[in-house]
Amino acid sequence: MVRRVPIISQGDLLIAAVQEELSDSDIQEMQNQILLEVTRLAASKVILDVSLLDVIDSYGTRMLSDIAASVALRGAKIAIVGIRPEIAMAMVLLGLKLENVPTALNLDHGIAILRDGL
Repeated sequence: MVRRVPIISQGDLLIAAVQEELSDSDIQEMQNQILLEVTRLAASKVILDVSLLDVIDSYGTRMLSDIAASVALRGAKIAIVGIRPEIAMAMVLLGLKLENVPTALNLDHGIAILRDGL
């Protein structure tokens, strides 16, 4: 299977950058790949960059929460970065939440959150 989401390693940090809209099975595959890489590289921090997504539906929101929970169960911290303003507004209007998942405006802010535990 072709990896749809590149995962880059920088020391103990993994960066997964979603670069296109993903199907439900692609999102599940991304979760599997992130967990495999966290385990393989003993990563303690993960950034999931969704800045190029135009929409996040209820399933996508639930899967982001599931990815965060599964990463935490592997002993790593995660931050989701780049949720666009229009997506944030739509998520609020639809009652979609990323409970207990740190979010950040951009990659630099996400790294600071994970580094400093903000």
